[in-house]
Amino acid sequence: MLMNILFSYKMLRAYTACCRSFCQELKLPQTALDILLFLANNPSLNTARDIVEVRKIKANLVSVNVDRLAQEGYLERRSVPGDRRKAYLVCTEKAQPIIRRGQEIQAEFQEQLFAGVDAELREKFHRVIASVEDNLDAMLREG
Repeated sequence: MLMNILFSYKMLRAYTACCRSFCQELKLPQTALDILLFLANNPSLNTARDIVEVRKIKANLVSVNVDRLAQEGYLERRSVPGDRRKAYLVCTEKAQPIIRRGQEIQAEFQEQLFAGVDAELREKFHRVIASVEDNLDAMLREG
């Protein structure tokens, strides 16, 4: 049985709802917060292209929000040796309190998501997800 398409939709809506008041407090759009947290949580994925490809955020939204975050001092662009068109995105010290609170919200969201699920079942779930991810990697290698 395929997972219901509504599952991912509901999860995204619930996550966005958990972040809403923080984004309003910061006067930042959800996409800007998502970019900061993506960069902080995935240090090896540090370009706008990585954000577009992995997070599936439209390129124009990434561009606009990266510009805004850079102008407000939350991100720095660092040139990539040998490719003048490409830049690494680095979270600044100013962004760290936002990142810490955002990660706390992510942890709270995960706890709410797994409320009522005992440790053994959580562990099984994580093993199943790891196995499915391995299968996906194999499928992608095979083309």
